[in-house]
Amino acid sequence: MEAMEEFRIQQTRRAFLERSTLGLGSIALGSLLHGAEKPRNQIGGLEGFPHFAPKAKRVIYLFQSGGPSQMDLFDPKPHLADHFGEEVPESIYPAERKTTMTSGQASFPLAPSTFKFARHGASGIHLSNAMPHLAKVIDEVCVIKSMYTEAINHDPAATLFQTGSVIPGRPSMGAWASYGLGSVNADLPSFVALTSGTGGQPLYDRLWGAGFLPGRFQGVKFRGQGDPILDLYNPAGVTRAQRRRMLDALGELNAKQASRYNDPAIATRIAQYELAFRMQMSVPELIDFKSEPKSTLDLYGPEATKVGKYAYNCLLARRLAERGVRFIQLFHRGWDSHGGAPKQIAARCRDTDQATAGLLRDLKQRGMLEDTLVVWGGEFGRTVYCQGKLTRTNYGRDHHPNCFTYWMAGGGVKGGLSYGETDDYSVNVVDKPVHVHDLQATIMHQLGIDHERLTYRYQGRYFRLTDVHGKVVKDVLS
Repeated sequence: MEAMEEFRIQQTRRAFLERSTLGLGSIALGSLLHGAEKPRNQIGGLEGFPHFAPKAKRVIYLFQSGGPSQMDLFDPKPHLADHFGEEVPESIYPAERKTTMTSGQASFPLAPSTFKFARHGASGIHLSNAMPHLAKVIDEVCVIKSMYTEAINHDPAATLFQTGSVIPGRPSMGAWASYGLGSVNADLPSFVALTSGTGGQPLYDRLWGAGFLPGRFQGVKFRGQGDPILDLYNPAGVTRAQRRRMLDALGELNAKQASRYNDPAIATRIAQYELAFRMQMSVPELIDFKSEPKSTLDLYGPEATKVGKYAYNCLLARRLAERGVRFIQLFHRGWDSHGGAPKQIAARCRDTDQATAGLLRDLKQRGMLEDTLVVWGGEFGRTVYCQGKLTRTNYGRDHHPNCFTYWMAGGGVKGGLSYGETDDYSVNVVDKPVHVHDLQATIMHQLGIDHERLTYRYQGRYFRLTDVHGKVVKDVLS
């Protein structure tokens, strides 16, 4: 037993420096290794980060959970109207690429979009009439029509976008950014997750989790009903001074445990208790929209003040961004259109279109869009063939990973650009393919991070967000 205890307490010099005094040793060691100074407003993060001057100070990632249909929103194929109901050639869509949800169908008829497309803005980018508000700000947007992925089911596909792997357990993109860059506001988390929408695929906390990184880098989820964070407010009869004394006593006990066992989880626990204490003061002011003028609320639409709605979360995202939160992720459910696609897509656009465009307008009028990277997209696209019964006004679409659309705006991205092309059936990318890892590398690049140099040693190897893949898509950068 004594030998086991001795082995458990033993540690390398590097581990000692990293874990002692709640991580202060790692800061000193990092300074010796890198010889670089952090920006003055950076709290935590790694020495030597960012690697170069960032174009974006923050990211707002609008994740549309379920897989928006590219050919109903961004990728028009008007000639397909003349081929309504015809079989999709197997040479275009082979059997092995169909999911088990449709592979047993006797027929795979072409389902042209019921939405009307037009060119918008000085750039002339195509958009469907389901998104009239985005059309008015399209010159701020870079539309990437040539995204592709390997994952064909929701959970692994969403996990790949958020963590760089289809296998659960890796750190999320926001956690990687927080780990490398730290925070710029000690009173709020550096990474916040917001959810909205009903039905569709479940949203697991691991999508904004820290994986094998220290727990303090995981995203803090703001709830869509009741108090935004559980136990945010003190119980009746407990004063703030009493809470402070309790945390001080608890901190002393945890510090003793940390000095004895050198467990980084204890240091994380202390840091999170302190952050929670500060958030008791900062969050109530954050979620109080009374100071917002009517003109700003009108940008986001009638649901801007309805807690838990997408429009509310977009406005909250802007407020988080201007208070220094580095990575803000909105997850909106309901895009999984296996049946009744026209009505379902129109409904999701009514949920999101005005608020999304309002967010871009609001950021721009505040001078924040130029250094805020806004990203929009889901985990994959949808099929050109119909799932279920096809009529002139109704169809369903199955999962499709081989081509779909994302867009980015602000943060050093070229506005008014349509990038990449798909084939005549919106089945395959034929020009300028962009993989999930390429998008992740590009987002990190705009934050001033070389994605190949942001690594963490775990289970005997160095991991990174993009694994061993990913190239920055420089053509979309200004």
